Amino acid sequence: MISNAVRYSFLGLLSTLQCAAAPEPGIPNFRAVEIDTKVQIGYGLAIADVDGDKKPDILLADKNLIVWYQNPSWQKHVIAEKLTARDHVCIAAADADGDGKAEVAVGAEWNPGDTRNSGAVFYLIPPADRTQKWEPVKLPHEPTVHRMRWAKDWMGRVTLVVAPLHGRGNDPGKGEGAGVKIQRYIRPDNPRDPWEVTTIDESLHKTHNFDPVQWDDDEAMEFLIGGKEGLFLSNWSREDNALKLTQLGSDAGGGAGEVRAGRLARPNDFLATVEPMHGNQLVLYRPSPAGQANSLWARRVLDETIVDGHALACGDLLGIGRDQIVVGWRAMNRPGVKVGIKMFSPLDAEGKEWKQTLIDDNTMACEDLTLADLNGDNRLDIVAAGRATKNLKIYFNEAPK
Repeated sequence: MISNAVRYSFLGLLSTLQCAAAPEPGIPNFRAVEIDTKVQIGYGLAIADVDGDKKPDILLADKNLIVWYQNPSWQKHVIAEKLTARDHVCIAAADADGDGKAEVAVGAEWNPGDTRNSGAVFYLIPPADRTQKWEPVKLPHEPTVHRMRWAKDWMGRVTLVVAPLHGRGNDPGKGEGAGVKIQRYIRPDNPRDPWEVTTIDESLHKTHNFDPVQWDDDEAMEFLIGGKEGLFLSNWSREDNALKLTQLGSDAGGGAGEVRAGRLARPNDFLATVEPMHGNQLVLYRPSPAGQANSLWARRVLDETIVDGHALACGDLLGIGRDQIVVGWRAMNRPGVKVGIKMFSPLDAEGKEWKQTLIDDNTMACEDLTLADLNGDNRLDIVAAGRATKNLKIYFNEAPK
């Protein structure tokens, strides 16, 4: 017979060994699953509950198709095809009316060299069976429609915000002339009726991407905008009774292509960018020192080895209480150059030290990526679409909780 003292001693030893063998939190571990190998370009990704089953689905704006992949089987459903003669280029999906199912808008007629006649914006009306084709409703647009997001405004409405690449009539190579018209579309009760369209800003040139953020304590979403002139925040000014741009980063790196906000000690206390547009640098921005409210944020290059960086996201994938940065690059028209995805993890609450982890080594020519908890395990997964690699992959997050 084993005494209680021996039994407890053995159980304590076993517990110690188990704890020693268990992986520590904060160690990246991703399981890649390829769910589509017939992607043509993979211009834009969105995550939303399309069918109302309370599971996040994946939506993709591809060259000639608008599709969604149904969670958890990832069955592919085509909801629109060849909306314009030229490529589809972007997509936005969110539950805008509160019915538990996503509203979807897309941008198309992509031709960055034509700053007068290119571009298109469509709202897609779903049928009762959302796996079938949706009805496209064409909306007013500016040329070179490039990025779009659903975002809440100051009246609590979920509105569609669309940003072109260039200003109307400009020389695409110079990025000068008319400002880019970033516009807000307000959906009527009947989406086939005319939509109200207002201009958020038209002072910048060659705006590549933007990120809706909850920057302050009002209901409306603010916008981080990356472009030729640098990094900007669009926010409502009570003093001016209008939207106002605040510059946060200069054009020292040749302008910002991608931009996302992240958290270290508090929300929005760092920004990440890819510089210049389609560039080689992952850049970190931290707030100006106290008492220097009007100065630009401090700029620091984290990596300058990416090739044709084109995708960016921030989120706490590792459950460490601080956000990581995920960056993807595509090396377009550079045969023989590796493509992939990296993750950068902060090792302290001030963002002074960062650890780099290679997530994908040369199997994902990343055109776009996004983060979402796809399987309900309270861990953010990575979804990425590949241009030259013609694929769509989920990197399921299996890091220790």
